[in-house]
Amino acid sequence: MSWGREVIKNSKRIVVKVGTSTLTYDNGKINLGRIDKLARVLSDLNNQDKEIILVSSGAIGVGCSKLNLKERPESIREKQAIAAVGQCELMHIYSKLFGEYGNVVGQILLTRAVVEDEHIRNNVTNTFETLLEKGIIPVVNENDTVSIDEIRNMLNFGDNDNLSAIVAKLVKADLLIILSDIDGFYDSDPRVNEDSKMLKEIYEITPEIEECAGGAGSAQGTGGMKTKLDAAKVAIDAGVGMVLANGKDPSILIDIIQGEEIGTLFINKKGE
Repeated sequence: MSWGREVIKNSKRIVVKVGTSTLTYDNGKINLGRIDKLARVLSDLNNQDKEIILVSSGAIGVGCSKLNLKERPESIREKQAIAAVGQCELMHIYSKLFGEYGNVVGQILLTRAVVEDEHIRNNVTNTFETLLEKGIIPVVNENDTVSIDEIRNMLNFGDNDNLSAIVAKLVKADLLIILSDIDGFYDSDPRVNEDSKMLKEIYEITPEIEECAGGAGSAQGTGGMKTKLDAAKVAIDAGVGMVLANGKDPSILIDIIQGEEIGTLFINKKGE
């Protein structure tokens, strides 16, 4: 086992980010089986005295599914209205499924203004700490109904990839795990180049690494490799290890935390 994988085995406070593509089928409808498995795995980790924070995208996707829309609307005002519906539905699903496994969740909605204001940021940090002390699993999303950062996807949170890294930094997490629809970080787009190779461990975001990141995201989500690389930068700078892995089977979280060589690990080589 590599030094980096050995380090993450000792992770106590863990932020897990799931994207829209993990929560929904390709047709846009809610993947209840996968969400149920995610709730069970995270509940089991919480029962092991791990401190779990879930950063979840999907409000717009779930809203579209709830309203039986065949495709996402184009206008920001419609997207924000659908996010209002979707956020309620998403939290209802999480509350019900986590409750089935004996765990309680609490919702935290953030905007960029919140994390950039020192006073408000301290209040948010206190909320996180209090929830974790009581064994409650915080479920975090960007407040799409009032924020257009993620909806526009312009150098902001980017499908919550950057948000998850900011949260990990905020709560001084030991590990950030981003579950996506790709197995890890490749030296080129595996959907285009069948000879692409996955990088198992990355210790520094070099210009060469940046060149490997494309901008396109999945059909259901908005985040691409660039936003995940941006998240890795924030995590590494904050001394937080980050793993990018495929979220099609949430039980992969157990294997990652046990130090198995899964996905791509971004970590400061000196552990600083």
